Amino acid sequence: MSCRKRCKREIFKFAQYLFRLVTGTLSTDSVEDELELSTVRHRPEGLEQLEARTRFSRKELQILYRGFKNECPSGVVNEDTFKDIYAQFFPQGDASTYAHFLFNAFDTDHNGSVSFVDFVMGLSILLRGTVQEKLNWAFNLYDINKDGYITKEEMLDIMKAIYDMMGKCTYPVLKEETPRQHVEVFFQKMDKNKDGVVTIDEFIDCCQNDENIMRSMHLFENVL
Repeated sequence: MSCRKRCKREIFKFAQYLFRLVTGTLSTDSVEDELELSTVRHRPEGLEQLEARTRFSRKELQILYRGFKNECPSGVVNEDTFKDIYAQFFPQGDASTYAHFLFNAFDTDHNGSVSFVDFVMGLSILLRGTVQEKLNWAFNLYDINKDGYITKEEMLDIMKAIYDMMGKCTYPVLKEETPRQHVEVFFQKMDKNKDGVVTIDEFIDCCQNDENIMRSMHLFENVL
């Protein structure tokens, strides 16, 4: 089996593993089993640096690293692999566009690949970060062209991508104009000074005053 195929297989296994962690369907015993079986080929100083830069323990980093880089020494994920993973998680829809946006959010140095460091830094924010850090990360996801502002079209692009990914599994089935209607409501609420763009301050202020958003910010804390 080629390195590319092995890498895809292992990363998909990692995605399934992570999904079970996030949804709480992974038992404590199986986590302990993974720790016992873990044979990590990562320089100790690298793990120590990541432990200092993230909110994961050394053992947690070992689990994540083993799943990410078990059989492909390059240790990087490209966009096609990201899309393959999401396509298998959401077979009822088209996840390619959302996977593209999410990949760009993880690819912080914009070099076309996501390394283990890129991934674990983002994961640390999403699972263990402060509300401010999570909202900054979310703003970066919506700010598609990275100019420091979110436009209505950027918000619509993300919203459409989410609806496309969910496919026909929503009930009731959503109408084609639903994403634009939702964006109109959200954008008007966020764009406080009505200048046609949402700044990071407007985004954070609006989210912090929305109970549903704030509840979701705390949903996955300490699941790993």
